[in-house]
Amino acid sequence: MPLLRITANYFADSLDKNAVVKQFSSGVADILGKPESYVMVVLDENQTMSFAGSQDPMAYIELKSLGLPDDRTTEFSQKLCALSETLLNISPSRIYIEFSSPQRHHWGWDNRTF
Repeated sequence: MPLLRITANYFADSLDKNAVVKQFSSGVADILGKPESYVMVVLDENQTMSFAGSQDPMAYIELKSLGLPDDRTTEFSQKLCALSETLLNISPSRIYIEFSSPQRHHWGWDNRTF
């Protein structure tokens, strides 16, 4: 049930958002070692945001996944920042990432919880 939500203050007009979502989806599946069939990616674009007093390109990324290993978040941060820099042209220094691992009974899908 990995969920990757990317909130950013802009996306280039030339950006193929469907292709970007697909690349993030496969990237998250690879990073976490989970089937892509469970991965959801949400792009929240053109949000009014400020970081360090500037409106230069920035992103806030949330990665939620059951059983997210605490000892690998640095690795996940590096990989998500690299993907964001490549796909969205946003500098890693302008990205915050929040990792969370909800309890199974706090995440629902298909009329049940995990």
